[in-house]
Amino acid sequence: MSVLFIILSLAMLIVSVLLIAVILMQSKNVRGFGSFNLGGMGGAETYWDRNKGRSLEGKLERYTKILGAVFIIIALVMIFIK
Repeated sequence: MSVLFIILSLAMLIVSVLLIAVILMQSKNVRGFGSFNLGGMGGAETYWDRNKGRSLEGKLERYTKILGAVFIIIALVMIFIK
């Protein structure tokens, strides 16, 4: 095993634990598929929806996306290294 593969394995482990923690910290009240706004027919955009990015839920959602992307990138790099 190369040193780079070992480093990436450790990075993968850390990202995995962080991803699990961020997902578990998110709120449980998910709207589901019924919340899609189909061309303006699903109701008006509320103040909460517009400022969601500044809230804790918005930040956790953003961190989940970033950590998921990092996880996938590390996995692809590990495939090509091995």
